[in-house]
Parts: sequence; C-alpha cells; structure tokens
Amino acid sequence: MIKKILGALALTLSIGGIAHAADGEYPIESAPNRITDLAALQNGAKLFVNYCLNCHSANAMRYNKLTDLGITEEEIKKNLLFTSDKVGDTMSIAMRPADSNKWFGTTPPDLSVIARAKSANLSHSGTDYIYTYLRTFYRDTARPTGWDNLAFPSVGMPHAMWELQGPVKTQRVKVSLENVDGKEQWVRTTTDIDENGFHTVNTEVLNGYSGPATETTTLTPLDPERQAQFDSDVADLSNFLGWMAEPVQTFRKQIGVAVMLFLFLFFFVAWRLNKEYWKDIK
Repeated sequence: MIKKILGALALTLSIGGIAHAADGEYPIESAPNRITDLAALQNGAKLFVNYCLNCHSANAMRYNKLTDLGITEEEIKKNLLFTSDKVGDTMSIAMRPADSNKWFGTTPPDLSVIARAKSANLSHSGTDYIYTYLRTFYRDTARPTGWDNLAFPSVGMPHAMWELQGPVKTQRVKVSLENVDGKEQWVRTTTDIDENGFHTVNTEVLNGYSGPATETTTLTPLDPERQAQFDSDVADLSNFLGWMAEPVQTFRKQIGVAVMLFLFLFFFVAWRLNKEYWKDIK
C-alpha cells in the first residue's frame, strides 16, 4: 500500500515538472520566508492598504484581524483607515464593478486568498508567485496601460508600485526562422525597451545557425539601491498576502507537529503493550 502511494506521488511530481517545462512559463523565484516576522508583516499590511486596496478588495479580511500582527486598533484607525470604515469592517473598496470593467476591461480580483489561489502546484507557493509577479513589471508603450509583465504577459494591471522600484530597462532577444528576401533564414531580433517604454529594434541574420528558436527577456534596474529596497518591500507584501490567505497557518503547523509527536508516542506505547500482551502466546 505504501509503495502504491509513493509511486502515485512520484508520478504526480513528474507530470507537474513536464507540464511546467512544456508551458515555457517564466521561472518563479522563491520569496524570503517572513511569515513569522511581525515587523515585515506590518510593513506588508501598510503596503497592501496603500498600493493594493485602491482597486483590489479583501472582503474575507477585517481590519481588526491585523491586531494579530501586533498592530493596535488605534494604529489601524490612524494609519490604515482613510475613509469612514470602522475597525471591524471588511477590507472593501469604493470602486464599483461597472467602473472597473470600463477602466480596466475586467474587475480586479479580490485578494483575500490570492496566495492560496496561486499555489497551483507543488513547484512553488502562492507567495513565491506574487513575489515574482510584482518584481517583473516593465514599461512598454505598446501596451494599453503602458506596462507589461514577464510572469503574466499582456497583463491588464499597471505597475502600482513603480515609484518605489525606480527605472528599469528591458531587452528582449528572439531567435526565429524568418523569410528574408524570399529565403528562410534564422534571424536574431533584439528589442531594447528604455525606462520610458520606447522600443529600439535591431535584426541580424545568423548565417550558419540551425536552431532552435529561442526568446529571452532581461530586466536591468537602473537604480540598484532602490531595487534592493523594493525587493524587500515586495517580499513583505507577498508574505502579508500569504498570511492573509490563512492567518492561522503558523498555529496550524504547530498543532500538526504536536499531533505527530503524540502519534509517535502513542505508537510506541501501543507497540510495547501489544508485545507485552502477546509475549506468552507462541
């Protein structure tokens, strides 16, 4: 039975790895684990209220739940409530769905459990996905919003935290088989996108190249110090969204450890009792 379970698990993991490779998805980076760091989670809550809660709601979370992070109700009223909301209210927004559809083409999703929703497989957590997603925006004048994203190509959301990150240059290098003067040849197309989103395109015929077709995109921050601070802020925000998706996850894990220790102890006692009861029977 155990062999069957382990075999099924191994098959599941192998299928997930093949699907990821076949998708050609952007590689997800691991976010720093700050789920027990109250200072980081408090900063993440501040960033969430200031940069996310304008368009995205969190209707499954109440402001007073933030007291679990060491924030007092008075601090919540003073620093995190900017409307007539009360401390016991849910994190809702004033923007109507009809307006959001008109402005963005869709209604921005509620972020209450977005970290759990993005934990699609065993290769990464939802926190990792959010961390990667928020750090891979770049300006692109070809897009309706003026922004694009490597982890979510053709995203409809603009980069809300761009002022914290600072300027970023982008280079996209694509190698493909093209028709050049009536003849198929391998061509390298290099697209440089400056910090304002304007494109400069250069093409080069690759004589003697036989494939394969490739495409890579590189982001280069122009202000490394601001980028480092931005990365830290995004890590705090990502961990806060991970906490918000399941505020009791740390306690749940502690209970799980206690239960496993109890079961191991109970197993030892049951094993010894069984041996004692049956010792005289051959």
